[in-house]
Amino acid sequence: MQKSIVSFNEDNTAIWLAFKAGDWEAYTKLYNDYFKMLNNYGYKFTRDANIIEDAVHDLFIKLWTNKATLGNPVVVKNYLYKSLRNIIFRKIQWQSRFVDLDDKPEYNFFFEISFDHQIIANEEERELQFKLRSVIKDLPARQQEIIFLRFYEGLGYEEIADIMEINTSSAYKLIYKAFNNLEAVLKTSKLVIFLSLYSCLGTSIHTK
Repeated sequence: MQKSIVSFNEDNTAIWLAFKAGDWEAYTKLYNDYFKMLNNYGYKFTRDANIIEDAVHDLFIKLWTNKATLGNPVVVKNYLYKSLRNIIFRKIQWQSRFVDLDDKPEYNFFFEISFDHQIIANEEERELQFKLRSVIKDLPARQQEIIFLRFYEGLGYEEIADIMEINTSSAYKLIYKAFNNLEAVLKTSKLVIFLSLYSCLGTSIHTK
């Protein structure tokens, strides 16, 4: 059997194109590259491992079944995040039966920031980041999610809006509301909060 020749880039666009053409090796590569990442993302919405596992498997079965009609996402990871998010929401909705998630303003989102990226010498900054970790847990789920996507995943607002299925303006408003809440509790400026998040999450923020 002839092996496929695929040039891999950061967002796996070439692998995606090969998979769409029916290349099983490229499909397997997508699965192996994103399986752990998708499971970790699913864990942000539910602690039910069975729902997450089923959702990830459903996603990849659907990808292979519909490969001929799929589009070409700008970033493969973002497309997979959005797809998995929708599948998990449907499974949770089916499980609860009486909850309409389209009308539900909030949902569960489990996210804890980490301080492992660098040693912070300044005692005041250490204290602020410790408080941040505690306060973020108390934010509404959608606000936690947008902080995770923006600062932990380093996504731009258009990408976040696509994943969360809101418009870009709403994404800006949502993170502004999150910062307002953090500012009110922490009694410090939004700029200081931004710099602390940027520092403790150690991500490469871009300005889109």
